[in-house]
Amino acid sequence: MPTIAIDLSRKIFYIGFMSKTDITILLASPRGFCAGVDRAIQIVELALQKYGEPVYVRHEIVHNKFVVDSLRDKGAIFVEELDEIPDDGRPVIFSAHGVPKKVPQDAKERDMFYIDATCPLVSKVHREAERYHKDGKTIILIGHEGHPEVIGTMGQLPKGAVVLVETVEDVAGVQVDNADNLAWCSQTTLSVDDTSDIVDALQRRFPDIHGPHKEDICYATTNRQAAVKVIAPKSDALIVIGAPNSSNSNRLVEVAKSYGCRHAMMVQRASDIDWRWFENVKTLGLTAGASAPETLVDEVIEAVRKVYNVTVEEVEIVEEDVTFKVPRSLTA
Repeated sequence: MPTIAIDLSRKIFYIGFMSKTDITILLASPRGFCAGVDRAIQIVELALQKYGEPVYVRHEIVHNKFVVDSLRDKGAIFVEELDEIPDDGRPVIFSAHGVPKKVPQDAKERDMFYIDATCPLVSKVHREAERYHKDGKTIILIGHEGHPEVIGTMGQLPKGAVVLVETVEDVAGVQVDNADNLAWCSQTTLSVDDTSDIVDALQRRFPDIHGPHKEDICYATTNRQAAVKVIAPKSDALIVIGAPNSSNSNRLVEVAKSYGCRHAMMVQRASDIDWRWFENVKTLGLTAGASAPETLVDEVIEAVRKVYNVTVEEVEIVEEDVTFKVPRSLTA
């Protein structure tokens, strides 16, 4: 085992070794970037190439500090609201999470040149909600209050047209005037299991409620959770590489704990690893949220190699081949 001395006052870790011990990393696959995240990042990079610096981005393009900092270094300027952007004619990009309908309307009123990087799967939920509303239905949205995707979806429709529920318990408190004319949609990055339980509760309370033909949770979220379900029971500990504000990354930690690995944690970078946490760990599960690049996975593996004799076993449950096209205006 490594011998570790810690100076907490200076936040410095001294690691010494009599000899390295063995550890097996079960590397989940699929992991990391999904097609929507990859598309959004490409949109910013292509806009910088085509139009030069700066390019403004409303909200973090994706929830990952490493990605955001990398794009900032290339010339992207990140803002939270349009009123932070000067009227200088520079491109404005909307993040992958989607925006309320008022945002592009405000951009048009200011004659801004904007590019929408909303994930196509999030846009699908927006269109579903609009279609249900057009049919006179009240929409129940399953999601997390305050998440940008939820704000964007609820912002597609007039105030009061969408009721948000976060848990099974919330379903009992839903108050609607037209209980026989309801429909549900969901945030794309939720726990598959938790969402299924909420849908079941909705259907028990409102037997006539309508839902999408295909569940709104995106393929990448589903696949990454499924991979964690396979490796979690075999792991003494499990690391998810992701950001604290990343919904899909937080769900991976929850799934790992629910499926047999109570010793699960999230880190943003290898430098966040607390080596004291590795005591008695022989098998380490490793995955990355949909906004985390593969370079951060490699970084964590290399950090573990400095402390242990590492064997990496990739556990692939499905091969992903989904891609989303970027706007033609950026490639023409």
